[in-house]
Amino acid sequence: MKRNRVVITGMGIVSPNGVGIPSFLEALKNGESGIRYFPELAELNFSCQVGGKPVLSEGYLENYLNALEQRKLKSDGIIYGILAALEAMEYADIPLRSNDEPPDWNMGVVFGTGSSGAEKFREAIYQVDDGNVRRLGSTTVPQIMVSGISAYISGKIGAGNWVTTNSSACATGAESILMGYEHIASGKATKMLCGSSGDVGPYIWGGFDAMRVTNWKHNANPEQASRPISASANGFVPSGGAGALVLETLESAQQRNATIYAEVLGGAVNNGGQRQGGSMTAPNSEAVQRCIRSALQNAEIEPSEIDTINGHLTATAMDATEISNWCEALNRKGSDFPYINSLKGMIGHGLAASGSMETIATILQLQHDFIFPNINCEDVHPDILRQISEEKIPKQCINTSVKTAIKASFGFGDVNACIIFRKN
Repeated sequence: MKRNRVVITGMGIVSPNGVGIPSFLEALKNGESGIRYFPELAELNFSCQVGGKPVLSEGYLENYLNALEQRKLKSDGIIYGILAALEAMEYADIPLRSNDEPPDWNMGVVFGTGSSGAEKFREAIYQVDDGNVRRLGSTTVPQIMVSGISAYISGKIGAGNWVTTNSSACATGAESILMGYEHIASGKATKMLCGSSGDVGPYIWGGFDAMRVTNWKHNANPEQASRPISASANGFVPSGGAGALVLETLESAQQRNATIYAEVLGGAVNNGGQRQGGSMTAPNSEAVQRCIRSALQNAEIEPSEIDTINGHLTATAMDATEISNWCEALNRKGSDFPYINSLKGMIGHGLAASGSMETIATILQLQHDFIFPNINCEDVHPDILRQISEEKIPKQCINTSVKTAIKASFGFGDVNACIIFRKN
């Protein structure tokens, strides 16, 4: 069976270091951090008192949400997802369906999240405990159900094809893109809006603080706190936001004369089964390597064709292990290794939102011929330097033609996802 070629024709982002593609692109090239100090975390006795939260400028919401939606919506994740999704539709030059029109039967939505409406859920608990169940209102269920994010987006754009929400921890965003890719490639839809979003704040970040996997050493220097690849990394910095992409058949994009930002060559998802060293929180290295090799096989390319890697690289003890897995899977080391970078140095770990935000950063590199810098890794971990040459870990923006890139996300539960993109 002939498979459709799938391309990216729209992107939208709500990130701690930039809301909207133009702002995010500038921050990306300049290596600007979006991490800041939150006094409320200190008041709540958090060890890590820094994080990444998108800053929405005054009036920005009015561009995408009506007055009623702004008043009723309490879920940051849903708000971020809607904003990113509608920007992606604008970039794809796809008009939104009016309420008088039928849905677009050839367009679907796969939009993931790790949790939904923590603030709304907290409000609901207090109302119920106080005997005020009738005050919960009609928007409580849509905001706290995990699929609320895709339901809200579908209603905004009038999608009539497959509409669903996936949830695979930190691999959620990458997985959502692959789900949409497969749906289009197999001929079940012409367009899919894919991505992921994540709530922010103490109710989301508290569990990670309790696990002692977040950085507590840089509360006084928030912009230096997220340190992937660094010898002085002390754990990840939690954040949130959203990334959205419009995937479309190449034929449809060409018929519409749409701008094509990149082609999705293929990818793979697997699980380490929490065996062979893998656990709920640690990767099975063989599974990671298998995922990378399977992505290459699915995309029908050779390891030598990879120009740059956007890694998972969270600023934990697993960074060196991840580099080792890339070396083994690609059979490339030293100066032969591709360029590699991690967006988490600038925005922290967006959890379920990370894969989609990082995918957009990856595609922007292809579109604009640059490789964004790794910040806060002046002291590259010695175990990493024993495997790859330091020049492959750019500390400053590099202006160079990039043709083929691979994006990986690895998550709690030993889940892995890799996607390969090629410049149009």
